[in-house]
Amino acid sequence: MDSNRLKKVNRLLQQDLSEVFRSIAQQQFKGVLITVSLVKVTPDLGLARVALSIFPSQAQEEIMDWTKNQKSYIKDQLVQRLKGQLRVMPDLQFFLDDSMKHRDDIDRLLRGEGESPIR
Repeated sequence: MDSNRLKKVNRLLQQDLSEVFRSIAQQQFKGVLITVSLVKVTPDLGLARVALSIFPSQAQEEIMDWTKNQKSYIKDQLVQRLKGQLRVMPDLQFFLDDSMKHRDDIDRLLRGEGESPIR
């Protein structure tokens, strides 16, 4: 599969998964923001690795557990949104995108707060 097609599939899945998670957050996790920050589909369309960014961070563990337990429900919601745009629906694998936390940690250290990792 050419890389342009793969990029389009990544973008399509990211947009539709974002809508699915927006709806889930409204119904299940009031006051929580769940962002689909990255989707990477394997060339054979067998697997989509989905990075989730969750705010506030205290809710991360609960939401990641819920997401992994409800993977088939999320996939069903995605299939309904796509309505035949993909012949093969990849399996979904979710992981936490903690790049925001790393950035916040670096910002905090640069401001002189917390313990310096360089001693």
